[in-house]
Amino acid sequence: MDATFWVTISFFIFLGILIYFKIPRKIKEILEQNILNIKNEINEAEKLKEDAKNILAEHEKKISNSKNEVKKMIDKASDEAEKNVIRVNKDFHNLMENKKKNVEQRIGQLKIQAEKDIKNASVKIALESVEKLIKNSLDKSKLDKIYSSSIEETKLALKKKSS
Repeated sequence: MDATFWVTISFFIFLGILIYFKIPRKIKEILEQNILNIKNEINEAEKLKEDAKNILAEHEKKISNSKNEVKKMIDKASDEAEKNVIRVNKDFHNLMENKKKNVEQRIGQLKIQAEKDIKNASVKIALESVEKLIKNSLDKSKLDKIYSSSIEETKLALKKKSS
């Protein structure tokens, strides 16, 4: 009986003790429990990954919606700015048109007043001329000269008034 024999017998006794105390089954259960834990962790990691993908998609959608809202706001602001420019331009043109009408009315009034002044001046000059004629009651040639000079005086007076 050599050492190999005793090693073999020790080995079988060791195996018997292991089987008697159900060590292989316990090792198998521990390994199965570890495998089950690893599978659960993998499943949980996959769920977390899926949740992360969903959250990412949701945030990308929110970003896209935000971009669309910003674009709409910019478009709306541009439209309002254009409308304001058009409105201000229209108001300006209306104001200028009203001022033009007022100026034209004032010019018309001034023209009418100038015509009245010219008529009054010409009547006054004519009366003065007639008065001179009557005072000087002269002959025909002198009357013609006075008449011509009165007309010239009237023309000069009218030119002075119109200037």
